Amino acid sequence: MRRLTMVAMALALTLGLPAWAADKDEVVAAKNAEAWLALVDQQKYGESWDAAAQLFQDNVPRDTWKDALGAARGPLGKVVSRRVKSAEARTSLPGAPDGKYVVIQFDTAFERKKSAVETVTPAQEEDGSWKVSGYFIQ
Repeated sequence: MRRLTMVAMALALTLGLPAWAADKDEVVAAKNAEAWLALVDQQKYGESWDAAAQLFQDNVPRDTWKDALGAARGPLGKVVSRRVKSAEARTSLPGAPDGKYVVIQFDTAFERKKSAVETVTPAQEEDGSWKVSGYFIQ
C-alpha cells in the first residue's frame, strides 16, 4: 500500500498535479476537471453539459446550462491563469446524494476579472468514471 501511495504521488508530480492529488481517484478527478474546464474555456458550453455527471444533467437542462454559463463566463473574458488552490475528497455534499466527490478550488484570473475562485466538483459515476457535478465562480 505504501508503494502504491508513493507511485501515485510520483504520478501526481509528473502530471504537474499538486501534492494533495496523491490518491489515484483524486488524480483522475483532477485531470477530468481540467479537461472539463478546457471545454468551458473554449465556450463549448453544450459540450461541457454533455461531459458532466448524470446528477448534473438530471438537475440542469442543457439549454439552461448553456445560457447561464454563457452569461456568467462571457463577461469575464479569457482565462489568463488558473492554479489549484485547494482540493478535498468528500463523501457527502449539501443537496447531493452520498457518494465520492472531490471539491477542487482554483484561483483564476480572467481578462476582465483579475481574481476569482472557481469551484469544480467531480463526482464518481456508477461506472467508476469521474465527471463534473458542480461548477461555481466567486
